This record gives sequence, structure tokens and C-alpha cells, in this order.
Amino acid sequence: MILRPYEPGDWPAVWAVLEPVFRAGETFPHDPAIDSEAARRAWVEAVDATVVATDADGAILGTYYLRPNQPCLGAHVANAGYVVAEAARGRGVGHALCRHSQEEARRRGFTAMQFNLVVSTNTAGVAAWSRNGFRTIGRLPGAFRHPRLGEVDALVMFKRLAG
Repeated sequence: MILRPYEPGDWPAVWAVLEPVFRAGETFPHDPAIDSEAARRAWVEAVDATVVATDADGAILGTYYLRPNQPCLGAHVANAGYVVAEAARGRGVGHALCRHSQEEARRRGFTAMQFNLVVSTNTAGVAAWSRNGFRTIGRLPGAFRHPRLGEVDALVMFKRLAG
């Protein structure tokens, strides 16, 4: 697996990974009807960095973005989002993306990382972030409108990276 910075020509393949996840509406708060351009703005333009994981042939296995969690006085805490291609799940891609994002966050001077809205029913995500050292520091009752389950809790997960 190769982890590298996103390049503009990657967008069609990245969108092919993101679109089914966004359409499902089970793990990200984006409008399930989001179009490619709005998704590109959110995943690539409104962030500090976007990274892709590829196989040896260059096929996109997954992607993450990295940005400050808050502006100004909260900008030392990073935030990230991750999506793994359905065909690549269960192969350690999410773990590799999470580890890489923490290294990149440290390199960029972030001292901690926070996930603001981890959907509690996303058991694979909760387990992956826990295995990577994130602690659940809060539970937001009914904060996510799941398309099949209705209002479900969202977790706030946090990890100190330095200091």
C-alpha cells in the first residue's frame, strides 16, 4: 500500500470511494444527495491536506482529509475524516490511514486530534479509532439522523499527539 498526497487527477477515483459512503448516510453528516463538486470542495478544498492510499497499480483504496478542528485558538487540535473503498475493507487500510494522519498531524504541528461526530453505530470505525489510541470523551445523544435507525448517538473521540 502506498500513501501519498492527493493529486487533482485522483478526484474521479476518490469520488468513486466517497460517493457510496455519502449516499448511504450512515457514517458522515453530508447530504446523501451531495454532488461530486460539493464533495470535492468539502474533502479537498476546505481542508489542509488530503491523502490517498493506493495499491501497487495505483487503484485508490482509501482516503483521508486533515484540517484544524477549530479556527484560531483551537487550531492546534486536528480533525480528520476517513473512507475506505468497500473492496478494500478488512485489509488494514483504515488503520494505515489513521496512523498516517496522526504522523502528518504531528508534522504539521498539531498537538492533538479530535473526531467530533463518530456515529455510535459505526462499530468498525469506533473499534479502529480505539485501537489507534483514541478515547471516547463524550456522547451526544441522538446527534446523528441515521437513515434506517433514526436518531442515534454520536461520539466525540480524542487523542493527544504531543505534550
